[in-house]
Amino acid sequence: MKLSRGPKSPKTTADAFMQARRDILDTIQRIPKGKVASYSQVAFAAGWPGRQRLVARVLGDVPAGYETLPWWRVINAQGKVAIPKGSPGHLQQIRLLKAEGVVFLNGKVSFASHGWQPGDASPLLD
Repeated sequence: MKLSRGPKSPKTTADAFMQARRDILDTIQRIPKGKVASYSQVAFAAGWPGRQRLVARVLGDVPAGYETLPWWRVINAQGKVAIPKGSPGHLQQIRLLKAEGVVFLNGKVSFASHGWQPGDASPLLD
């Protein structure tokens, strides 16, 4: 007996990547000001569980039309900024999060205080 594996997959790998990218970008758009989400939580909420590396890849190459994407609200599962420490991007992400009222304690954000809850049982941590 063949088991159903959910919705039909896109026909090609390129189609799947484009759909995943749209889903991930749309999910990141929903993270409210002052909240953060882990890469794995974004992947889960976007419908691509276990694809946290894909979330990082998508964030590394945001397409035109997403200039207002709140990329800075996505952090790693330890509550830290994933961009290399001391780099301009690292400092910018911290500055943007602090401007939204996100508090860092010892270089980490508390998911208990600032974690996004999209309304489902998605995991906050990897």
